[in-house]
Amino acid sequence: MLVMKNMFMSYTKIMIIIILFFLVCVGLCNGAIPKTPLQGRKGQWQLLLNNTGVVGMHMALTYKNTVIMFDQTGGGQSRYKLRKRFNGTTCRTNNNNDITDSTCYAHSVEYDINANRIRPLRLETDPWCSSGSFLSNGTLLQTGGYHEGAKRVRFYRPCGNNQHCDWIQSKKTLSDERWYASSQILPEHNRVVLVGGRRVFTYEFVPKSTSNEKSFELPFLHETNDRNSDGNNLYPFTHLSSDGNLFVFANRDSILLNLRRNRVIKTFPRIPGNGSRNYPSSGSSVLLPLDHKDRFQKVEVMICGGSSTGALNAAKSKRFISGLRSCGRMVITGNKHTWEMEYMPKPRLLHDMLILPTGNILIINGAKHGCAGYDNARNASLEPYLYSPKKKLGKRFSVLQKTMIARMYHSSATLLPDGRILVAGGNPHGRYTFQNVAYPTELRLQAFVPHYMEKRYHTWRPSNLTIENHAVGYGKEFNVSFLLGRRPSDEVRFSVYSPPFTTHAFAMNQRMLNLRCRRMVRSREGRVNAVLEAPPTSVVAPSGYYLLTVVNGGIPSMSQWIQFTHA
Repeated sequence: MLVMKNMFMSYTKIMIIIILFFLVCVGLCNGAIPKTPLQGRKGQWQLLLNNTGVVGMHMALTYKNTVIMFDQTGGGQSRYKLRKRFNGTTCRTNNNNDITDSTCYAHSVEYDINANRIRPLRLETDPWCSSGSFLSNGTLLQTGGYHEGAKRVRFYRPCGNNQHCDWIQSKKTLSDERWYASSQILPEHNRVVLVGGRRVFTYEFVPKSTSNEKSFELPFLHETNDRNSDGNNLYPFTHLSSDGNLFVFANRDSILLNLRRNRVIKTFPRIPGNGSRNYPSSGSSVLLPLDHKDRFQKVEVMICGGSSTGALNAAKSKRFISGLRSCGRMVITGNKHTWEMEYMPKPRLLHDMLILPTGNILIINGAKHGCAGYDNARNASLEPYLYSPKKKLGKRFSVLQKTMIARMYHSSATLLPDGRILVAGGNPHGRYTFQNVAYPTELRLQAFVPHYMEKRYHTWRPSNLTIENHAVGYGKEFNVSFLLGRRPSDEVRFSVYSPPFTTHAFAMNQRMLNLRCRRMVRSREGRVNAVLEAPPTSVVAPSGYYLLTVVNGGIPSMSQWIQFTHA
């Protein structure tokens, strides 16, 4: 009996080993990505520069692989001194008034991603708390700001190849002052709508359709204005729906606006809970990825965080109330509209929400207590959150690697073509202040590196991504190819991403679409050829430059630029 028992145990062990070997073999042979424990999926931080020279209050990635960053012009002495002011007078190095004069310093820079180098730019008027959108040719249309800059329109056309392009200010001005306004690119060729602003309850277009066109009243902005809390409806969240109408969220309420008829065609339910979501409460919002499977018709908005009721007045008395933990998701197309509520691990405000190439949402920067404004927040949110929209409710949030640098009011972040997230700024003071304050002016430049960029995933990462034609018409097929060291996984996805203009916890014009793959063939050498279908119309994807990414079983390639045109 003892012999038989030992033989049975040996046989059992052998069978277990064979089964385990078989499972591993299946996992490798079918291209499955090995599961990594949660502690190994937190990502890491890189310090890129100790001093960007200016605060990254506003940030935008250009198709030339540079990032534009700029601050307010009244912030004081930046790192970059100018020889002349814009009025033509000389900035003297031996004159105390000129040494301390903000107009004698650059307050905008261009960051070269590949060279890790900064180049100063010149701003003519103050873009403090302004907005921006990219036009179809990659030009950044930048609007509004403070004082003399409140009605100004600026352009930045990236040039690359070490050419010294710079800001150009238009001679034409806006109808209304746009300080703390939002900007949204529209389906019409190179047309933008600007919504709201401090003590401004209108929207207007750039450019105007006629010479006598003015702004349009929007009573919704009056209705959502909280006079006791500095508005709580500034920097309204705007998202272009797949039907061409504009979703506008302010304070706690939202509408669908038909811009052609100047008419509100739908009023959505109020998001549950107390507190507010827009500046100075400063939660954040994102449009979840659109998908070809439903012809991009399902449009879902997500809003997270913000400040509790009374946070602004409490902060003025140096009492910092806990922010909001809640997030709401709502489908804005169709006829049924309900907020699906869930909760972040901790309260958060002043944060950015960015769509990663995987389709997950990164929540980064910000604070846990207080609200926006000078010295109005405490308890920095040092840990990014990862939100996985397709997981079950209650299982969607995970906490990522902690940073040691606080990113408070006037910080920003943006996704880079290589998959990293660039993080800059933070200045809860009217001028550059480095001593004797809770949170000094922050000039260091960082990158957050998601775990899937690590070397252990390179076997599964699509590489050498090539796009046959970089300018593609709507609804047209186009060819891409890439290298893959093993057979593709069961889930290969192709996405395009419109880089946003980020400032004050809102990534304007951010948009991701999962494209249809018509055919995909892998050669013996490992090169994969795929035929993709461009978005059907500019209503779904406004014309311009997008980052195209191949995602193999959750592991993204480096992205390449593609332009969708009205050809």
